[in-house]
Amino acid sequence: MSRVCQLTGKRPVSGNNVSHSNRRTKRRFLPNLHTKKFYVPETEEWITLKVSSTALRTINKNGIYEYLLECKRKGFDVGASL
Repeated sequence: MSRVCQLTGKRPVSGNNVSHSNRRTKRRFLPNLHTKKFYVPETEEWITLKVSSTALRTINKNGIYEYLLECKRKGFDVGASL
């Protein structure tokens, strides 16, 4: 299972751990993902998406249907038949 947000496209990025002596070792920064079921009243169906916390905030602000239409227009895999 990949660690990629289905709506925003956020994925792991790489960086460095920096010790007190300033030595650097590689590490990964993982996105804050949640598997969540959403009910879309316009299409009367439930969809399950793996979304980041940022996407959840935007869904709460704009609504799931409008956000899915916007993401579909941008070309992301939304997992629904809109």
